[in-house]
Amino acid sequence: MAARRRALVLAAWAMLAGAARADLPALVERLRVSVLPVGIYGATDSPRFGFRGSGFAVGDGSLVATNFHVLPPAAEREGGRHLAVLVPHGHEGAELRLAELAASDPEHDLALLKIEGAALPPLALDGGDGAREGQSIALIGFPLGGALGFAPVTHRGIVASRTQVALPAPNARALDPRAVNRLREGNFGLLQLDATAYPGNSGGPVFDADSGSVVGVLTMGLVKGTRESAISQPTGISYAVPVRYLAELLARAGVPAQTR
Repeated sequence: MAARRRALVLAAWAMLAGAARADLPALVERLRVSVLPVGIYGATDSPRFGFRGSGFAVGDGSLVATNFHVLPPAAEREGGRHLAVLVPHGHEGAELRLAELAASDPEHDLALLKIEGAALPPLALDGGDGAREGQSIALIGFPLGGALGFAPVTHRGIVASRTQVALPAPNARALDPRAVNRLREGNFGLLQLDATAYPGNSGGPVFDADSGSVVGVLTMGLVKGTRESAISQPTGISYAVPVRYLAELLARAGVPAQTR
């Protein structure tokens, strides 16, 4: 009798696990429309849109979250160039929309862009206590950018660890008030992921594979050797900024975050 009960329990768990896996394609279909290529537009450039990284709609849908390091240097935004995103329209191509920097948090590698045009479906941010070690996640972005076309790509993995990042100590000339504040804050936590990411994924959402709520913003991957080896020999170790820092940036910008 005990063996039969144990078999029934295992079967129930298997059915629940299968249902959770079956939901991921539906989540990806729903979320992918809110994930966008981020770059710079120049009317005389070839190509006119220069891809820099990934981003996703947040807040009221008029803002796109991405990494601060995805933004081009100020010099590249001169001569009529503008920040821009590509908004996909199914199989009919994509609409280019100009954008401007609305808020930034360089210390946590985050930025918010205000985009032109109609609002997009914003992604819901996780409103809980943060991602847990062992939690199933997935990430959506544009690995290798235009080399593979601008179709969003999904990778799946788990949260392997919650780790600390030591901010580099500034030299004497760089010891400005902001640097002093960073030293006072000390380390901040990152999510270490057991998930493959490539150049171009930076700035994309990392979301819970069951609920679809965003738990982090992909920021970097561990590279062994040269940058080229990140493509030919990916380590499968990536890092994401916990979503609470994005929620704080939205709050400072005066925009309520959609949470789940």
